[in-house]
Amino acid sequence: MSRTLAADPCPCGSGLVLASCCGPFLTGTAIPATALALMRSRYTAYARGDTPYLLATWHPSTRPASVESPAAAARWIGLDVRNHQSTGTGRAVVEFIARYKVAGRAQRLHETSRFVLEDGGWLYLDGQTPA
Repeated sequence: MSRTLAADPCPCGSGLVLASCCGPFLTGTAIPATALALMRSRYTAYARGDTPYLLATWHPSTRPASVESPAAAARWIGLDVRNHQSTGTGRAVVEFIARYKVAGRAQRLHETSRFVLEDGGWLYLDGQTPA
């Protein structure tokens, strides 16, 4: 891993450095063992503008053809995991609030995401925002 990954704090808010947290997932040297770890790594991918990782961790049945580079418009500034739980064998949900700024204006995304375990790896299926 590069020196930058070794020294940078992980954007997911774990308190660990990127190289010891989400970095190995983004570089492909490890796979997330839980839906929560995948969700945190996807937040990190958004924060770092890693669209190939976002697409690779999206379930094929709901994956878009492309993802606009999230880092181009947004500056991701924080992640708050509210809840995570198994909803059956190979299924889980994670509720979170992701904070970001676009053109200096603070925004937040509150989502409950669904994840599925397929072929030994977790994938993002879809998400709903609370009403």
